[in-house]
Amino acid sequence: MTTTDPHIVLGTMDFGTRVDRDRAFAILDAFVAAGGVWLDTANCYSFWTDPGGVGGASERVIGAWLRARPGARDAVRIATKVRHNPLVPHSWPQSAEGLSADAVHAGVEESLGRLAVDRIDLLWAHAEDRTVPLEETVGAFGELVARGTVVRIGAANHAAWRVERARALARQQGVQPWTALQLRHSLVQPRPLAPVAEAGHRLLTPEDLDLARSEGLALWAYSSLLWGSYVRPDKPLPPIYDHPGTTRVLAVLDDIAGELAATRNQVVLAWLMRQGIDPIVGASRVEQIEEALAARRVRLGDEHMARFAEAR
Repeated sequence: MTTTDPHIVLGTMDFGTRVDRDRAFAILDAFVAAGGVWLDTANCYSFWTDPGGVGGASERVIGAWLRARPGARDAVRIATKVRHNPLVPHSWPQSAEGLSADAVHAGVEESLGRLAVDRIDLLWAHAEDRTVPLEETVGAFGELVARGTVVRIGAANHAAWRVERARALARQQGVQPWTALQLRHSLVQPRPLAPVAEAGHRLLTPEDLDLARSEGLALWAYSSLLWGSYVRPDKPLPPIYDHPGTTRVLAVLDDIAGELAATRNQVVLAWLMRQGIDPIVGASRVEQIEEALAARRVRLGDEHMARFAEAR
């Protein structure tokens, strides 16, 4: 994986829908004030909670915040995604934009307008689109980098073999390859082979780790805190996490959190960053992102990591 220090990434999925503009502005201000850098959004966020049935709300809030905060653009890096935005309101996945060259270019142009920026720092292919030749998608992403419209590109929710195939195609075409992976990952793990209920989520696998480490790819983890389930009794872990390994890991988590005077969430984030993984953290209140960013001061040693490994 990349040798740069891992970051805590601010997930902005609910901005403009479940999190109103004023609260979103406050969270963004607190994130930047504490030294946060990366914002993660998508052009489809969040069509499933937006009365209009299409995405764009999160990007519009970020764009409004950038316009209202002179100099903020220089302080943050913006990651967004194309693939899932419905082209017809309330029609998904039937009208999802996909990853054709036309869809990728059109999606990026619309994102630039909503975000009020002239470049995207990291553009993700939000999920696979096997109805489109991979060569076409690779070429479209590479062209955006060549134009300077996008700085870096990555693949979210893609199988490792598809990412490696795409990187080989990029080399053949002489264009920028995907250099980052985004997958679902956290300290506790579902039962092996148990299907996740959330459509489109792809769990981090040993193959993904091997690929990232061998090729020097950045690795981002979403749902890193499992929707608050580590700390909120009203949000229990989904049934697929109900197995003895979870019980053992949570016991170790409590022990280590007590030893380090940290919260469960902070130790989970520190565990991810200790492995060079950038965790994405969503927040609906300022205090949530402040707690998360404090995880940067939590230091897990080899002994802590070994205890977690043994419990899992």
